[in-house]
This record gives sequence, C-alpha cells and structure tokens, in this order.
Amino acid sequence: MTPSAGKLLVGLIGSGIQRSLTPAMQEEEARHHGLRLHYQLIDLDQTPDPLQQLPALLASARTMGFAGLNITYPCKQAVLPLLDGLSPEAEAMGAVNTVVFQGGRMVGHNTDGSGWAWGLRRSLPQADLACVVLLGAGGAGSAIADAVMRLGTAQLRVVDTDLARACALAEALKTRFGDRVIALGDAAQALAGATGLIHATPTGMDKLPGMPIAATLLRPSIWVSEIVYFPLHTGLLKAARAAGCSTVDGGAMAVGQAVGAFELFTGLKAEPERMVQHFRQLLGAQAGHAAQLLLKK
Repeated sequence: MTPSAGKLLVGLIGSGIQRSLTPAMQEEEARHHGLRLHYQLIDLDQTPDPLQQLPALLASARTMGFAGLNITYPCKQAVLPLLDGLSPEAEAMGAVNTVVFQGGRMVGHNTDGSGWAWGLRRSLPQADLACVVLLGAGGAGSAIADAVMRLGTAQLRVVDTDLARACALAEALKTRFGDRVIALGDAAQALAGATGLIHATPTGMDKLPGMPIAATLLRPSIWVSEIVYFPLHTGLLKAARAAGCSTVDGGAMAVGQAVGAFELFTGLKAEPERMVQHFRQLLGAQAGHAAQLLLKK
C-alpha cells in the first residue's frame, strides 16, 4: 500500500503501549497531507511470552498489508534477526524502532537516535557535550549513543545495571568512534565531572515508577535528557529541575522519532512544529481526563 492509494495501515508493537500518543500524532499528520492513515496498537501485555509471538505478528502484519510498524520495548533488538534488511543506521545502532514493508520485504530502520538528537538541538542547542553519561544500553540507549557521538561528544560514559551489556555497547561504538567511549558500572562514578546525563531506561514510566539514580548526584552544571514521556514530568526530571539542571523531557524525542517514522511510512515530508503542537495538545487532553476520573472517585 502506498500514499497514492489514499490510505495506509501502520501500527506499534510493544509492551504497555495503551497510552501511547503515537497513533494520534501519525493519523493527524497524515490528515494534513490528505492521507487516510490508521494506526493500530499491538500490545504485548495482552499475550503470554510476548517475544515468542514477534515472528507471527510480523508475518501477520505483512499479510494484512501493513505499510510499516513501529517497534518499542522490549522488541527493538529482538526484532533484528526477523527482518530481511536493515538501514545503515539501524545496523550500526544494533536496534530497530521502525519496520517498513516494501516489495514483500521487511526493512528495519531506527529513528530513535535522530529523533533524540532533534529534540536536544531544539530544546538545548547550547548543551555542553564535553562529557555525557548514558544510563541504559538497551535498544533506545544504543540508538542514542550513536546519535550523541555523531553530535561530537568528547567522551561518552555508558552505564547499565548489566555491566556486560554496557561494555558490549561501548566496544561496538569504539569501532566507529574510537576511544571516546567507556563503560562503567556505577552511576556516581560516571557522573563525576560529567556535563550531561541521558536517561534511556524504562524506569520512571507509569508502570515502572522510581528514580534511576540518587537525586543527590545531580548538580546545576549537568543537563538532563529524559526519554520517558508517561509521565512527562518524571521523578528524574523533577529532581533535576530542583537541583538547577537544564532539562529535556521525553516528549522531544517522542515527536522527533515520530517525524522520522512518518516520513519512512509515507514518503511525505512531515511538519515537526505542527506535530509538537499536536503532541502537547494530546498531553493536555489526557491530563484533563485523568483529573476528571480522580474527581469522580
């Protein structure tokens, strides 16, 4: 199916995605281009052994004529061996967040890195990249690590609760960017002398509340970038603002990656600022709905 047919079917595979704003963002941007787009949520929380269902879900989407799929936690790396090809960016990052169906083939792309970089440049154009700490070496973290290195960071310190995973990501990055990347197992050690902090784990999501680091580690000289956007104001961001840090919320990356995915799905040029405005309107509407529910209790 192509944009010339006047309609597209796309979707999102992941866990805990019922509150995702991506369907509304994609459908509304398509409407501005005169395109009918239906965005289907495929929530893995609804099925046992979700990663084992991934091959069947991809095959079914291809059979049903999907133009593409977004891929999120916990499938961004698990999907790699199931695809027919990868874009250079996805191959380099070792993670996929967008699959495009073309000519019977499933090709994996990654717009997380470019989406995060777009959000940082838009929100903190003067961010000091001398020494950046990345919390999380999973699918999103891998993409962002590549992006921050391309932005020119002098040193990237990768931290993960699984030190072996952090080391593997650091070694992969070294093959492309040299010894500007190191892996550490301790966030306090990593943040010593750092100028920026990127949080790329699920901690802080509505379904995984908490803080990824101790608030006492934050100081005004560190900027903080969050990828979680449910809630938009995570515990980490609240603590960072209280400590005097400049911050970027997870909405910036959410819009940035959605722009890239829309263009891959449709072949059309998205309008980023229009999508930002719509995203903020959607957040406001959800907040208002949640407040009404609380009043009814």
